[in-house]
Amino acid sequence: MTYIDQLGASAKQSAKVIATLSTATKNKILVAVAEELLKSEEEILTANAKDLELACSKGKKPAYVDRLALTSERIIAMAEGVREIATASDPIGIIDTGWLHPKGMEIIQKRVPLGVIGMIFESRPNVTIDAAALAIKAGNAIILRGGSDAIYSNTMLKNIFVRAGIAAGMPPASVQLVEQTERAHVRELISLNNYIDVIIPRGGKGLKSFIIEHATVPVIETGAGNCHLYVEKSADLEKAYAIILNAKTQRPATCNTIETLLLDYELLVAFLPIIAQKLADAGVVLAVDLTCMEILNKHKIIAEHATSADYKTEYQALKITIVAVGGVEDAINHINTYGSGHSEAILTEKMAASDLFAQEVDASSVYINASTRFTDGAEFGFGGEIGISTQKLHARGPMGLRALTTYKYIIRGNGQIR
Repeated sequence: MTYIDQLGASAKQSAKVIATLSTATKNKILVAVAEELLKSEEEILTANAKDLELACSKGKKPAYVDRLALTSERIIAMAEGVREIATASDPIGIIDTGWLHPKGMEIIQKRVPLGVIGMIFESRPNVTIDAAALAIKAGNAIILRGGSDAIYSNTMLKNIFVRAGIAAGMPPASVQLVEQTERAHVRELISLNNYIDVIIPRGGKGLKSFIIEHATVPVIETGAGNCHLYVEKSADLEKAYAIILNAKTQRPATCNTIETLLLDYELLVAFLPIIAQKLADAGVVLAVDLTCMEILNKHKIIAEHATSADYKTEYQALKITIVAVGGVEDAINHINTYGSGHSEAILTEKMAASDLFAQEVDASSVYINASTRFTDGAEFGFGGEIGISTQKLHARGPMGLRALTTYKYIIRGNGQIR
């Protein structure tokens, strides 16, 4: 039995026990983990410092280093997130629906755990805690495989979760980490059909493409965020300035940040120079189409020529594409051509425009007069998220506790035969 097989077999056994834990026991485990995180701040920061030192020595970009970094504030946020999951409603055992069969049998649909989750992610070490907490609350075991650049942080966080969890009643092997960093283990993990029920990748396009191509275990694709914001000609422009800057600059490395700004032709003369200058003042590099370039040149605002490659790119950095469009249908067509199905927004004062946009844009989350930065499990009131699904089967959008469950039918009869 290989190293990965051993992890899978252990997780499968633990999953049987976790599925039977009471809500009170699961909450006790999570509260203990939250407390242990706060007590272990020095250990966590010491481990994280090793990862940061290695990342900087490899010349990693600032956005990447930011995703990798842990601080006192982020550790507190992790602990608070675990506490929120502890206080969230337990989906296990909920009856979704029920009815009476014509022959008198009672049929109910009941929420149950998925079983064993394989979570493969890059750089963000907080995912170790977030994913493990959500998995446990939803009655699942989880095998985590983080990026090699975060191995010290991930190992420390996993150890903290396990020691606190076991002391509070968590079955051993409920939360495991692939601590051997060889890439061959990823391919083995995503083929572990005998033990793993679902793979959830969370990371860059390359990681997700590899997993989708090679996995034999079912995959829930998450996170690609080529998000757009369309300013329709009736929009409240004062609100638009604040929303656009927030959606682009608050945390540019996140998947719910906008990468393309679509502007109605009628707004180009009055609105484009002002918002372009505001973005530039915030350090944002502008890549614009020819129509926008002509206007920006007149105002001596520096910009690059946008290419078709820019339309498809999730920058995860302080860069934005700006494109002129001829109305809401043109904007919808652009988004459905180049978007990733994550989060899309329209700013408008016209109900007809917002209704058409919401109906026809193909995305997990559609915003009307608000920033896309709210696409987040905690912001949606889920108590956290294991990822943001950009596909349509099983789960879509921020994946909270309910998304980590499935259902079974229970049929009660009294001797009925067919």
